[in-house]
Amino acid sequence: MAHDPVDLRSDTVTRPTPEMRKAIAEAVVGDDVFEDDPTVKELEELAAEITGQEAALFVASGTMGNEIAILSHTQRGDEAVVDIDSHIYNYETAGPAVLSGVQLSPLKTARGWFAIEQLEEAHRPDDVHEPVTRLICLENTHNRKGGRVIPIEAMRKIRDFAKARDLKIHLDGARIFNASVASGVDVKEYCSLCDSTMFCLSKGLGAPIGSMLVGSCDFIRLARRYRKMLGGGMRQVGIIAAAGVYALKHNIERLAEDHRRARKLAEALSDMPGIRLEPEEIETNIVVIDVADSGLTVDDVVLLLERNGVLVVPFGRTTVRAVTHLDVDDEDIERAVAVFREVFSQAVG
Repeated sequence: MAHDPVDLRSDTVTRPTPEMRKAIAEAVVGDDVFEDDPTVKELEELAAEITGQEAALFVASGTMGNEIAILSHTQRGDEAVVDIDSHIYNYETAGPAVLSGVQLSPLKTARGWFAIEQLEEAHRPDDVHEPVTRLICLENTHNRKGGRVIPIEAMRKIRDFAKARDLKIHLDGARIFNASVASGVDVKEYCSLCDSTMFCLSKGLGAPIGSMLVGSCDFIRLARRYRKMLGGGMRQVGIIAAAGVYALKHNIERLAEDHRRARKLAEALSDMPGIRLEPEEIETNIVVIDVADSGLTVDDVVLLLERNGVLVVPFGRTTVRAVTHLDVDDEDIERAVAVFREVFSQAVG
């Protein structure tokens, strides 16, 4: 009997469960631009409560949430400090430059967060010749660093630095619930250290569409205006907001299963010839696999795995990425390990 591929490309590929589909089908809706969709209101109130923030805004995507936050915290000609491997810098099609007129100052970090010495050097003096440093952007968990969690102590130090200089902090928390489950730190504590946080409903939480932007009432009021400007004013959107409500009520604690399966995959792959991987570095649901020693190119690896029923994505010159999620069970991990073993044993001989 043929199996569906084991899809490890991303945690964005999840499909609504029957229970989530039922919630979608039964959603009570209104017009969200008029702010009278009751299901959207329920979602926004729930998101604000879970994160300990005053208010929340439902947006179409994580990228939209990040870009709205940058618009809301800055003025044209300002500068935002970002990690050079961050999603905002690499995967948002130069949105800060195009939409906000903001210059990004990309800093290279070892593990995904800034040392205070780096921020001190990056912070601009009050000089008419230079842009004004206005915003620090963090990413937790950090995608290109392999799903790494920013320690809460590091975030506290960055917050102290920012407050002393009247800088804002935006957290790209697309996978902040993964960070919370892995670290044991409440999401409220992470969000309390930032002026705004975006998190995705459509990744590990399993909803088909949408992200949330949370912060103060004043921030969300301005963010709502920018959402409308960007074409994000949606009408009877309670249909998809219902999936977000279900996700927040049912799919947070189960993220630990994804983390366990990612570690299981990493441990199995680390012993295979041609693969470089340190299982102890896998903190959440992302496994970055270095194939440099296999003699295969990244494109070769992706194609050979796909032909044998496992989907991954290129993730650098010599690396591919595998991401566990709620549609991947223990049997799928075993199937994936068997395929990797076959592909790499044949390549390395």
